[in-house]
Amino acid sequence: MKKVSWGILSTAKIGREKVIPAMQRGEFCNVVAIASRNKETAQAEADRLNIFKAYGSYEELLSDAEIDAVYIPLPNHLHVEWAIKSLEAGKHVLCEKPIGLTSYEAQQLQNAAYQKPHLKVMEAFMYRFHPQWQYAKKLISDGKIGELKTIQSFFSYYNIDPHNIRNQKNAGGGAMMDIGCYCVSLSRFLFAKEPERVFGMIEYDPQLKTDRTASGILDFLTGTSTFTCSTQLEPYQRVNILGTEARIEIEIPFNAPADKEARIWLHSKSGSEEIFFDAVDQYTIQCDLFSKAILNNTPVPVELEDAVNNMRVIESIFQSSQDGKWKSLNDYIK
Repeated sequence: MKKVSWGILSTAKIGREKVIPAMQRGEFCNVVAIASRNKETAQAEADRLNIFKAYGSYEELLSDAEIDAVYIPLPNHLHVEWAIKSLEAGKHVLCEKPIGLTSYEAQQLQNAAYQKPHLKVMEAFMYRFHPQWQYAKKLISDGKIGELKTIQSFFSYYNIDPHNIRNQKNAGGGAMMDIGCYCVSLSRFLFAKEPERVFGMIEYDPQLKTDRTASGILDFLTGTSTFTCSTQLEPYQRVNILGTEARIEIEIPFNAPADKEARIWLHSKSGSEEIFFDAVDQYTIQCDLFSKAILNNTPVPVELEDAVNNMRVIESIFQSSQDGKWKSLNDYIK
């Protein structure tokens, strides 16, 4: 069976520990190369992960004609730059979230992708492909919770290490970019449209200068979504989806373990139903679906426009917090 030959652009932790092993278990993925700015680092990870080729620069990997697609887990501020360079090198691109630092950056990538219509580009929001989310989405579309009225989501962890890339402002660190982007994405995914306006409240770390706690309200007119995310709170995550007739609760919404069952609850007037899902690796599902789109020349599961729109909402939340008032999505500054 034909597989897509993948190159990995950097030795970032999420790639080493999560995505590369998941790809290697995939039906349609073949990881053939990994690159770092340091050849020794790349070689060490290639040896550990049984990857055939190691490169001491990203440019070298992109010049490898054997590679069909690249996965980009670089720091946030490098996503768009290297995604565009990858397209220019003739590679399909799966890029970690958030797609960029601003909606303008995201639009630049979309414009570059328009120039290469034969190449696939997608933002790597892996959570959407987990069966628990597909099931929750179907419950909503089938009317099982009545009319969707509000979503509440929470995502936090505790990390004050100034050397961690998530705490470096210039690299796109902070709560919103790292984990708040999930809360925004899932709201748009479930409502299946864009919010009309948003309101944000953001607290910044006085030393790190990054946003350490962010809360937001997204107004979809037919309903709302509220969230809080933080890089300096007790680790926790949960999503509640409330309709006029029932409520869906997702226990581990974002990083569901690949080796354990996942579960959600459907709470209604008739009682509570606990729904279990077999252990799956959402990264494997994501990479296989993207690879199949390449092999079959079909649209990617989530178009790049979704990534641009997600950045517009995030940007508007920052602006709302700064101005202390609601922001229309038409008011965001590119």
